[in-house]
Amino acid sequence: MLLPELREQICEANKALVPSGLVRLTWGNVSGIDRASGLWGIKPSGVDYAELTPEDIVLVDLEGEVVEGTLRPSSDTKTHLHLYREFAEIGGITHTHSLHATMFSQAGRELPCYGTTHADHFHGTVPVVRALTPKEVESDYEHYTGVAIVERLRELKLSPLEMPAVLQLHHAPFTFGKHAMDSVNNSIALEMCASMALGSLTLNAGMQPIPAHILQKHHLRKHGPNAYYGQGKH
Repeated sequence: MLLPELREQICEANKALVPSGLVRLTWGNVSGIDRASGLWGIKPSGVDYAELTPEDIVLVDLEGEVVEGTLRPSSDTKTHLHLYREFAEIGGITHTHSLHATMFSQAGRELPCYGTTHADHFHGTVPVVRALTPKEVESDYEHYTGVAIVERLRELKLSPLEMPAVLQLHHAPFTFGKHAMDSVNNSIALEMCASMALGSLTLNAGMQPIPAHILQKHHLRKHGPNAYYGQGKH
């Protein structure tokens, strides 16, 4: 079996979706990539998370061909593929229909940074990605979902690790990370920030985003070149 460690990581990341509260039924998937080999793995379509095993993870190359696996890969495979091909820094991708983040996606409303919790994870406003055209949907829906995400991040000149989340209009969020579980953690953070934003807006409908200097401080102390959050690497 190829890449057993990667398969294990992806399996564990997918299994984390249910206890995290991010998914119902099978509304979500996680993938991860081994850049050295150019192979990546993704959850098979429609398989229950409780029954998922590392052997079930489908390995795919960067041409989109299944290399190893007997099950059909996630229906979102082409979206993940395009993101891996376009952004070498991405090591993992999570797609869910988590409740509050999906509310923002369906409403076509970006998620401003209202507080330090958001700033710790996302460097500013989480953007909305445009709806696909009828031609794109008919031609290759999942591929063009990836195209639209890449287009939006590049339009805003954002790195997918600087802004590891987007809100797909009429659809749901996608998050990115350095590896599979990192992308899941970003989905958890996104869902919490969306939930807190909705609650805060209920209490104060005229609320303004966090001041830029506080946003910068909180984001860069965790992610910047001189980051000092946590214990670091020894």
